[in-house]
Amino acid sequence: MKIIVIGATGGTGRAVVEELLAHGHEVTAFARRPNALESSDPRLHRFAGDVMNPVDVGRAIQGHDAVVVALGIRENPLLVRLRGSKGTAMNVRSAGTHNVVAAMQEHGVRRLVVMSTYGVNETWDRLSLKWKLIFSLLLKPQIADTEVQERVVRNSGLDWVIARPVGLTDDGEDSSLFASTEGEARHMNVSRQAVARFLAEAAERPSHVSQSVALSAA
Repeated sequence: MKIIVIGATGGTGRAVVEELLAHGHEVTAFARRPNALESSDPRLHRFAGDVMNPVDVGRAIQGHDAVVVALGIRENPLLVRLRGSKGTAMNVRSAGTHNVVAAMQEHGVRRLVVMSTYGVNETWDRLSLKWKLIFSLLLKPQIADTEVQERVVRNSGLDWVIARPVGLTDDGEDSSLFASTEGEARHMNVSRQAVARFLAEAAERPSHVSQSVALSAA
């Protein structure tokens, strides 16, 4: 398959690219600075573009079989809460995903896998008081934007899957994963590698279509 990863140089985006290449797919890494990916795999193609620019997104998506969206703000959440993001638009998830959906509709690409986050929409009620306070204090703008992003995906008419991971870690050894379509989380942490594996498999196979799936360590 030909699969494009939007936000390919973030922590999870990189992991998804590596996972898809390991599965034998032809992968396009879309990012503002895709040369940050050091892979020499001949099946990896780099596309330098801004997800906030519809023209860039349309040119990149054309001709692919599936799209994985792994957008987010990588800056320190406390600093972002105090003064906003200096490097990334605060609405990057919603506006960027809107551009992705429009390009997919225009070019006839059906399969869309989007990484959201745990704690949005109905999963908010499953958070403990501690986590509700943390999310409200540190991540309120990002949560609000992610809720808009999910509405864009749900209203797209595409074959979509929304993944809602809990707190991401770089623990490569713990790759266990609990996936719940009911919004259940067994722990408040999960490895990026496990999430990347889920995202890659969702792009490959017609499983979980039109479902939101909570992801946590098993």
